[in-house]
Amino acid sequence: MSTDNKQGALILGAAIVLGLSFLGFILGTSALKIKNLERTVSVKGLSEREFPADIVIWPIQFTDAGNSLEGLYDTVDKSTGKIVAFLESKGIDKADISSAIPSITDKSAQQYGGQDNAAFRYTAIQTVTVYSKNVDAVRKVMGEISDLGKEGIVITGGGYEALTEYLFTRLNEIKPEMIEEATRNARETAEKFATDSQSSLGKIKQANQGQFSIEARDANNPHIKTIRVVSTVEYYLSD
Repeated sequence: MSTDNKQGALILGAAIVLGLSFLGFILGTSALKIKNLERTVSVKGLSEREFPADIVIWPIQFTDAGNSLEGLYDTVDKSTGKIVAFLESKGIDKADISSAIPSITDKSAQQYGGQDNAAFRYTAIQTVTVYSKNVDAVRKVMGEISDLGKEGIVITGGGYEALTEYLFTRLNEIKPEMIEEATRNARETAEKFATDSQSSLGKIKQANQGQFSIEARDANNPHIKTIRVVSTVEYYLSD
């Protein structure tokens, strides 16, 4: 082999070695980058606030009885009128008051016996409902509902259909601010984790807003709502 050929082979070999070394360096660096990207931390951020309910649904249920169906309907209508007048006198808007068709039971027509000695053949259950945005005013009237007893109206309660409901309908107004707070809390937690693990916090890999929950603050304050949202955020970590 000539001297020129030997020199050419040596140069070619050196170029190949250098090329492979450079390629190995590039691949190694890329592998390290990929490894770093695979390091993540998943944290949760909470936002919790209290707001007053903005709508109240108050069913006022009463009962009556009699042996004359026509007379019973007349009595129910009069009692309904008294309740509506009472509510209006306490400042409740008439447009916020509605009444349902009374539910009448004929005891003599029931399938099972045992009603022969009943004092009255017919019983009626009637419901007058208040649907109002003036929650404070309605709650004040609730404390005075016993005054209707002096009018001879038998107010009932305790059943599921007579439970008072308090609604919070302004969730869309507070959503952005609460989501921002939950995300900020999540990042603070992630930054603390990164610092403790001697790492640097990177960009968000993925995030889950979570569901908003609306619940009564406690059994004694159903008109005060606790709003909560938990956001789950996953961040990249690097050395």
